[in-house]
Amino acid sequence: MFFSLFAGVNPAKAEAALNVNADGAILVDGETGKVLYEKNADSVLGIASMTKMMTEYLLLEAVKNGKVKWDQEYTPSDLVYKISQNRELSNVPLRADGKYKVRELYEAMAIYSANAATIAIAEIIGGSETNFVKMMNEKAKKLGLKDYKFVNSTGLNNRDYLGQHPQGTGPEDENVMSPRTVAKLAYHLINDFPDVLKTASTPKKFFKEGTDDQIKMDNWNWMLPSLTFGYEGMDGLKTGTTDFAGSCFTGTASRDGKRFITVVQNAKDANGQGTHKARFDETRKMLDYAFSNYSKEELVPKHYQVKGHKSVPVIKGKDNQVKIYTKSAIDMVVLNGEKENYKPVLVLDKKKINKKGELTAPIKKGETVGYLTIEPKNGEKVSFLTEEGQKKIQVDVIAAQDVEKANWFVLMMRGIGNFFGDVWNGISSTVKGWF
Repeated sequence: MFFSLFAGVNPAKAEAALNVNADGAILVDGETGKVLYEKNADSVLGIASMTKMMTEYLLLEAVKNGKVKWDQEYTPSDLVYKISQNRELSNVPLRADGKYKVRELYEAMAIYSANAATIAIAEIIGGSETNFVKMMNEKAKKLGLKDYKFVNSTGLNNRDYLGQHPQGTGPEDENVMSPRTVAKLAYHLINDFPDVLKTASTPKKFFKEGTDDQIKMDNWNWMLPSLTFGYEGMDGLKTGTTDFAGSCFTGTASRDGKRFITVVQNAKDANGQGTHKARFDETRKMLDYAFSNYSKEELVPKHYQVKGHKSVPVIKGKDNQVKIYTKSAIDMVVLNGEKENYKPVLVLDKKKINKKGELTAPIKKGETVGYLTIEPKNGEKVSFLTEEGQKKIQVDVIAAQDVEKANWFVLMMRGIGNFFGDVWNGISSTVKGWF
């Protein structure tokens, strides 16, 4: 087991007062999940159609595992057909006797936030939406999410289900999550299944193109570069709006090797009104801040040696010490000009060292003897969404050379030498005590 000098994380604070006008918001680095700004990040709030990110995750996982195929066909259930006809909700109308491929249902969900298509996917994966909701909550637990409740696959209020909402949920129930949890779900989604961004970044597409049922699907993410509030590098991820949740948006954008994820829940404009524009304006504030103020820096180079710890003592070896260095570099997004405000922290593997801090030969070149991480010199802790993200600023420390085990004769002679050395030291101490 490793022992760590880098325990616990505390909430990060942005250096600039962003004044994000939303009930909850968060900004994180998309690669590591490092938290750069937060506002009421642990408040449990409505999420509306941002729910569909979990449905997307479960679908992409099912496809990856071979449980669902993209060209698999589906015929709408009575519920899916009825909801698909309600154009007051975001939907692509489906025929009761139609056949639809999983891929086109997925595209309708990810691009157009089509609700009936989402329920269809839930039925395909779970057999029923009731069972699928159980899968959603189980997956959330496995992903380490906190502060969440899923009651349906879509993010609609259960009243929109016309009395056919998932069993075990209430007729007025809605899905809820905290901004931190939404960001964590988005982080897992784009890192575990990066191809989701190819679909999420599609500005428009025709459903059932070339048929009598053709319908144009305009992406609700109006921050995609070619749309109304276009933002350079924006390629995802999911909007959401209900009376309960307000105007919500999980965004992600990439530029110059940097990716950021943002979440706003119940965003409002200067007049206190929740509008589509408001959620994009508040997202833009965070992304502008991130791209302008943060840079990706190499904080520790490959083969770095910690001052005062360039080698570790070795027992029972031909050499009495071994040089150690980092296996790879550590890169992290940091505020501009603050690269020097971080220090390296060496952590040796307790399983490999004795109480005196010594390694035991033989040791192979490249053998891992511990790890190196970094922390702010001012004693603050860096906050990450996940343990996996935190480990991205942690690299193995390895032996730089072989140390062979000494043969029995050498070990015996050393033992004899140590014995007489101890005897002589004892005599010397006694003699000194006489004077």
